[in-house]
Amino acid sequence: MKVEDNKELVRRFYETIEREDYAALESFCHEDFVFYPQVDTRFRGVEGLKESEKKNFAAFPGFKMPIEGMVAEGDRVAVYLIFEGTHTGIPLLGVPATGNRVRFSLMMLLRIADGKIIEKRSHIDVHDVLRQLTANS
Repeated sequence: MKVEDNKELVRRFYETIEREDYAALESFCHEDFVFYPQVDTRFRGVEGLKESEKKNFAAFPGFKMPIEGMVAEGDRVAVYLIFEGTHTGIPLLGVPATGNRVRFSLMMLLRIADGKIIEKRSHIDVHDVLRQLTANS
């Protein structure tokens, strides 16, 4: 695939996540898909991705996560996103719903093979998220 095709695939992938259309994620992911939410933590298959994303995003009903920037080279696409949401859903990181509004950045590195996403690596400052969740509580 061309670099621009890879970027478009990733753009549609994140639009699907923002809509919380988890069933559609399978159409974006390679059969050998691996998700790394942390450097040494690995979830194999799209089911691991769905489980992780549902758990995180269910804490913030109606969240927004627009793409702020994207860089691609060869079979890799780096994506910079800004997450914004209010913690009114399920507990997150051991913290019950606080009603706090959070805003944090995410950096993702995705690798494409055979026209699908085969690997997703996530970088997030969990301490920043926890600080915002527990502020004034």
